[in-house]
Amino acid sequence: MKTIFRCLAAASLVFLAAPHGARSQAEITAPEASPKALLTQTVGIADIQVSYHRPGVKGRPIWGALVPWGEVWRAGANENTTVTFSQPVSVAGKPLAAGTYGLHMIPGKEEWTVIFSRNATSWGSYFYKETEDALRIKVRAQPAPMMEWLQYEFSDLTDSTATLALRWEKLEVPVSLAFDTRGLVLSGIRDVYLRGSAGFTWQGFYSAAQYCLRNSVNLQEALTWADRSIAMDENFSNLRVKASILEKLGSLKDVPALRERSMELATESDLNLLGYTCLQDGRTKEAIAVFEKNARAHPASWNVYDSLAEGLEKSGDVKGAIANYSKALSLVGDDANRKRITDTIAKLKAR
Repeated sequence: MKTIFRCLAAASLVFLAAPHGARSQAEITAPEASPKALLTQTVGIADIQVSYHRPGVKGRPIWGALVPWGEVWRAGANENTTVTFSQPVSVAGKPLAAGTYGLHMIPGKEEWTVIFSRNATSWGSYFYKETEDALRIKVRAQPAPMMEWLQYEFSDLTDSTATLALRWEKLEVPVSLAFDTRGLVLSGIRDVYLRGSAGFTWQGFYSAAQYCLRNSVNLQEALTWADRSIAMDENFSNLRVKASILEKLGSLKDVPALRERSMELATESDLNLLGYTCLQDGRTKEAIAVFEKNARAHPASWNVYDSLAEGLEKSGDVKGAIANYSKALSLVGDDANRKRITDTIAKLKAR
């Protein structure tokens, strides 16, 4: 009997121990007290991801109690809250390399310390080591509307900046982020874009020059890119972009000749686009002149009269608009545009 009891006892111990050791077997899936959340945001060409768990207030005192003042806190619940930057970033004016960081905070009644740790795989802040800090910054918490569940959010977005804020209970902890978006784009143009298939085309060098012109950066190098584009295939687009770059650089001598040459090479679609660009910029008189030139150069196209009519309509010349819409109507073939132009003429006549 003693042998039987000893065997039964041993079997019981094995049975009780099995759930602890049998991690490969199915386990019960149940809600977490602090559910996991993932927040992503693109700023310019940089991607940011925040992975965290969301504890609730649940009627508890938070600041100075559940989260003590002056102690390292996991800035969430459960394992490390992590922040991933796909590109180098400036955090509150201080540089931080691209990568994934464990996020910790030291709450203070007046000032908070926000810590980006190179250790992003530990459980909470229990294994935090100051020697693993990649960056520490000081910020001030701000009063905020009640937030039951801890939440991270982005605000104040531009193409190079954003504010990442932790919000919980009635506090908000904002962290300012900035990326050198122009520099990142230019590095991509030099090191990747123009060293790939784009580097064999006039369009590639034109696009690179146009980016610089549009953003008023790197204009001297942009001028060389415009020249490379022109050398491959002189056309309306690359001549215009070179003229505009020279104009921004204050070198005006060759600008009129470049623009005159561009007009000689302009296609119907080139002139149409130029006219609408003038129209959108409020240069209505200049837009009408371009649309008229296009109509003279392409008298069999319904679209040139449609565009000219739109320019005249914007200038207040209703009679001229009706006349040109009518010309467009006599040439257009598709039903959708016929209906649109017919309706527009009717509205203009009803004025």
